[in-house]
Amino acid sequence: MAVAVARLVTESAGLIDHRLDNGLRVVILPDRRVPVVGVSLWYAVGSRHEPPGRSGFAHLFEHMMFQGSANVGKSQHFNLVQAAGGRTNAYTGLDATVYGDTLPSHQLELALWLEADRMSSLGQVLTQATLDNQRDVVLNERRKKVDNATYGTWEERLFALCYPAGHPYHHSSWGSDADLGAASLDDVRSFFADHYLPNNATMAIVGDVDAAWAISAVERHFGAIPAGATPQPPAGGTPPPIGGREEVVERAPLPCLYVGCRTPPLADDGFDAADLVTDLLATGRASRLRARLVREQQVAQGLEAWITPLVDGAALMVLEVTARDGVEPAALEGAIDHELDLLAQAPPGEDELQRVRRQRATRRAAAMEQAEERADRLGMYACLLDEPQRFGTEGERDAAIDAGAIARLAGARLARDERSYVWFLPEAG
Repeated sequence: MAVAVARLVTESAGLIDHRLDNGLRVVILPDRRVPVVGVSLWYAVGSRHEPPGRSGFAHLFEHMMFQGSANVGKSQHFNLVQAAGGRTNAYTGLDATVYGDTLPSHQLELALWLEADRMSSLGQVLTQATLDNQRDVVLNERRKKVDNATYGTWEERLFALCYPAGHPYHHSSWGSDADLGAASLDDVRSFFADHYLPNNATMAIVGDVDAAWAISAVERHFGAIPAGATPQPPAGGTPPPIGGREEVVERAPLPCLYVGCRTPPLADDGFDAADLVTDLLATGRASRLRARLVREQQVAQGLEAWITPLVDGAALMVLEVTARDGVEPAALEGAIDHELDLLAQAPPGEDELQRVRRQRATRRAAAMEQAEERADRLGMYACLLDEPQRFGTEGERDAAIDAGAIARLAGARLARDERSYVWFLPEAG
């Protein structure tokens, strides 16, 4: 069997890339140091694939996928993995929904069986009772984390400003109460049938695994699942500059500002520069915003910066800055604008860049010690970019980012007419 399998795979620097006849892609990166294996199953369906009137369906299915399938009872996926000494998780993004299992390596086949069972049969066992139950769970989660949380609506508001109506990133993965409330059993069965297909999925397996055996096992569990018509995602592209502003008055302890800037998408080298800029601005005491706004000017109490890796036209860089008590919002916003302007006028020198590169390398090395983190990263590159060989090149890509790249990014994508602002202001009195 191993000889036959060897003809079916391509291998580069230890990475095995194999596709089943039904379209399921399997990327494997063996690492025999620790007897653990991480499995990350990426379905190319996120909130941007939801048609009008169906917002929140991708997130709803993240929950539905744990409610039992033909041979697995409700919540038994969790129980079986935990009983085998492993853990499981899932998350919904704008471009994909991801399911992860981490187990002792000799239990890999359990993860494959569980994932194959729900891919092949969940649509057949969905019931109205399950839909009603999980819809209530999702709506309650939304109320807790969005509607009734301090600053909780920032994501919906900022994405709506940065991506115009009609763009697939305009709405968040939470969905609306109205759309979820109107969902019928036929609607959710149709959504599953359209998107939860082997030819719309990528499986990454990383850790203590024999690649030939793993491919044979994947073929055994998934090979008979029929393919369907490959879904075509809606085109969004890069909208023109639409810098906007919204002010929200609510019960909040302090003013808080969210700034959004659209950056090049994940596949573009400019995304790497924008990702590095988030650390340059906000990671560590020496970062520009922490040094200036928190320590020197003392206008900010706390701040964070991150980038959401998106593939359709433009990703989104976000700054979250909480004002120090007594500081006027206009003063804080002016200080932030000044620092963002300086990125184009006074980009970092090599010493500053080296400090940030070292920080990123240290954090990345710590994260990549976990099999599930490596599987998740490998799955992202394979599913979203069709480039699994990107895995492990992050340090090289960081090294290629110089002051000129950051100045160009800042001038083109972080300029004032490209920024959107969502302010949360405390109620008077």
